[in-house]
Amino acid sequence: MKKVMSKENKRKKSVEYEPSVTGGDVGGESKKPKKMTLPSQIKNKEKRSAVHTKLKRQKNLQKREKAKARDVEIKRAIELGEEPPEKKVPRTIENTREADETACRPDDEELFAGNDADEFSTVLKQHVTPKILITTCRFNSTRGPAFIEELLSVIPNAHYFKRGTYELKKIVEYANSKDFTSIIVVHTNRREPDALLIISLPDGPTAHFKLSRLVLRKDIKNHGNPTSHQPELVLNNFSTRLGHRIGRLIQSLFPQDPNFRGRRVVTFHNQRDFIFFRHHRYIFETKEKKDETKDKSSKEAKSKNLPPQQKVIARLQECGPRFTLKLISLQQGTFDSKGGEFEWVHKAEMDTSRRRFFL
Repeated sequence: MKKVMSKENKRKKSVEYEPSVTGGDVGGESKKPKKMTLPSQIKNKEKRSAVHTKLKRQKNLQKREKAKARDVEIKRAIELGEEPPEKKVPRTIENTREADETACRPDDEELFAGNDADEFSTVLKQHVTPKILITTCRFNSTRGPAFIEELLSVIPNAHYFKRGTYELKKIVEYANSKDFTSIIVVHTNRREPDALLIISLPDGPTAHFKLSRLVLRKDIKNHGNPTSHQPELVLNNFSTRLGHRIGRLIQSLFPQDPNFRGRRVVTFHNQRDFIFFRHHRYIFETKEKKDETKDKSSKEAKSKNLPPQQKVIARLQECGPRFTLKLISLQQGTFDSKGGEFEWVHKAEMDTSRRRFFL
């Protein structure tokens, strides 16, 4: 038979094991300090939100105090003529990436020797002018032609050909006979472009990219209209052997003599194996320079009829489109779905670490 515990005994037991809030010794007996309750352990939504707000405010105050103390140390070191303390570099996924044996080095003679004999050397040395053929998959969509129209305005000397029922091998043969240097195939799925196939001619290689986050020019706020000038090309962070090869493949799509007067810039920025595409124009504006002594000497300037001082401000205006590429595979030679040999293929087994990158 179970014993029934009275309310008084329950109260005594709870008091006996109740931890102290302040801690310390009372009457020679030590009591355990009260454990801190995490916001995630609070079931009441309003109390949880209040505790979270309080902790966040305390964290921000501590951060400000540390920043003020650091500024005081830097100011004191400068006044005493000493070296200021080193600035701490935050830990990011990029600067803590796993070491790669295929990373490119500036003194790698083998890499530079391979550049002179690879498939893109004739175009990059300006022996041949890039000539691009752009087509689609067999089942086109509504946004596919709009995207292709904007690609034609981005890539100089690019031509669109309707796919029809032709096989891709027939298109490669036709492009080789017409002296095209590359083929771009825009693949669509569910009325949305979702992949790009870039084939370098005449001997390959063929790169397959996943296309995502497409934003057309009309959907970009305050967008600009590109001119027909040859753009300046910027490639960022292609640091491995594979990334170097993909960078040269992209570079072979554009002429190597940009017209800087047109102020057009095409950027391919690689970050964590995602290649971000952006298309901008430089805009230079002249504005009146604000001077602190303007109010004091305004009467003198008016009396002498001096013109106001001006300064030139440079800013960027996006022209579009905007999209992201992810490399799926790199195949040797031109496109061959059955007997082609692949230089590199992305597999799910490769995604074992967030700090492992291939480009």
